[in-house]
Amino acid sequence: MARPLVICGPSGVGKGTLFKKLMEEFPAAFALSVSHTTRKPRPALNEKDGVEYHFVSRDEMKTAIAAGEFIENAEFSGNMYGTSKKAVRTVLEAGKICILDIEMEGVKQVKACPDLAHPMYAFIKPPSMEVLEKRLRDRKTETEESIRKRLDKAREELQFGEEKGNFDVVIVNDDLEEAYKKLREFVLPEVKRQQGGNGTATNGSKA
Repeated sequence: MARPLVICGPSGVGKGTLFKKLMEEFPAAFALSVSHTTRKPRPALNEKDGVEYHFVSRDEMKTAIAAGEFIENAEFSGNMYGTSKKAVRTVLEAGKICILDIEMEGVKQVKACPDLAHPMYAFIKPPSMEVLEKRLRDRKTETEESIRKRLDKAREELQFGEEKGNFDVVIVNDDLEEAYKKLREFVLPEVKRQQGGNGTATNGSKA
């Protein structure tokens, strides 16, 4: 089976934009593991259940975690998040590289999980905390308190992301195209392995 791709980085750093570009260029190679969360969908982002997240109640989440159904889970800003074994298995059984967009605590749990075979670990960081704060504010989906919590968490995540040995690659998302180029180069060997070494993206572009 394909090696999963674990992507981590502070909220607002642009992880979603980057992995969506991967999925657009290589639709036959990648699929996103849809996480579970106890937070409500964000109307401003037109989030849909089963697409961006599986939106569940706190009781449902706790029950599933207790039953051992999750690879990783964490709580942030009063909400629970997690990746179920079923969500990952569904992607891997389809022969695709499973993308896990997870938080710092989740990465630590994945590293300790025997259920995943040698994941690829990529950390995405902002060019500065000032830029990250501007991106969070520009989303207009957060309260002032939430922004402050996310920035405090981001400082912890940056320290973890830059610590030697925690990630295979650290990419600064200053220029989107340059950041995507580095992420693409990082995953390309696994993409080619999955495609039998022909190095051709499904949309016809050369990999």
